[in-house]
Amino acid sequence: MNLIGNIIWIIFGGLLIFFQYIFGGLILCLTIVGIPFGIQCFKFAIVGLAPFGVKITNTSYGVGCLSTIMNIIWLIFGGLSIVLTHLVFGLLLCITIVGIPFGLQHFKLMSLAFSPFGKSIS
Repeated sequence: MNLIGNIIWIIFGGLLIFFQYIFGGLILCLTIVGIPFGIQCFKFAIVGLAPFGVKITNTSYGVGCLSTIMNIIWLIFGGLSIVLTHLVFGLLLCITIVGIPFGLQHFKLMSLAFSPFGKSIS
């Protein structure tokens, strides 16, 4: 079932989301300060390409005040717009019964976009 969901996801915009996150990550990695944020964009690209079957978990190691500060900076400088975009698409897709699984994937991406530092993808 995950394979069918991922194929439909890729056809109807998942590939575009993937390339947008890759492009954003490459642009952010041009500066030394932007490298951690670029790496988070690459994390979004992986989930944005095939979100069905991907689990997002909180990491218990290495989280602390640095990841909190990085999450706050992330939200201020672009993360909030990503969160709101996934929220709107998730709500629009959940209007129909067929769109509910895809809306739930947008909500998963929204939770990752809210605080990407301190989370891992499995």
